[in-house]
Amino acid sequence: MSTRSLRVTVALVLDTFREAFARKIFWAFFGCSTALILFFIFIMKIDVVQGAIATISLFGNTSRGQDVQKLVRQVHGAIAAFLFTAGMFLAVFASAGLIPAVFEPGRIELLLSKPVERYHILIGRYIGNVLVIAANIFYLVFAVWTVFGIKTGVWTPGFLWSSVLIVFIFAVLLTVVVLMGVLWESAVVATMVAFGIMIMSPILAQQTILERLLTSEWSRNVMRVMYYALPKVFDVGRIARSLVLGDPMGGWMPIWSSALFGVVILSAGLYIFSRRNY
Repeated sequence: MSTRSLRVTVALVLDTFREAFARKIFWAFFGCSTALILFFIFIMKIDVVQGAIATISLFGNTSRGQDVQKLVRQVHGAIAAFLFTAGMFLAVFASAGLIPAVFEPGRIELLLSKPVERYHILIGRYIGNVLVIAANIFYLVFAVWTVFGIKTGVWTPGFLWSSVLIVFIFAVLLTVVVLMGVLWESAVVATMVAFGIMIMSPILAQQTILERLLTSEWSRNVMRVMYYALPKVFDVGRIARSLVLGDPMGGWMPIWSSALFGVVILSAGLYIFSRRNY
């Protein structure tokens, strides 16, 4: 990538940040993250007995020093699970409007009149969206990790790695928003399709059970194709939880297959956008 192309992409990323600030998207996530961090600071109490034995109280549950690591991992796992479910829905919902906004009448014509390659417009907007959400997720996870580490002395690197997987699966889902934005220019349609994939993921993850319930081979094949073709939000979430809890992670297939899906869908969106007349 040339220096000029890099400058253009950075400018479009910054423009996405400015729009996220203007629409209060960034500040809404930042406020929710800060509230959750303050919640953990004030509801977690540590009592030291005889200068050695610590009793930790979280959500009304009390644990002796030898159980601290297990308790911290469980809380970290609950936060990661929340971010993979409700947090992911909120992130997709909040970000969906930023992609189709590019195609609004008057705005798209203005962008295309500039000496900018078309793919820079979508790539810059896509990267900007990912960074807006990533900044808030990393802020929340790192702050909670630090609070628990200072108060308990338990530092679980798996919790930090879970934030990377959360941002990763959001980036994959955002490629769907990009493609739907190019095809339909509608935030509603883009959101519905992304939500549909998220809802289907835990169902398709029960592949073994579904194969027993289905009565025909063609239906089993359809189910297998859908499972391997679509991003595995639920399975990546399980991997993140395993990292947090220190359990065996299993295979990497859900990660690399989801990444492949994202590359294909984003490439399709860029190709269609490059060929479309406005």
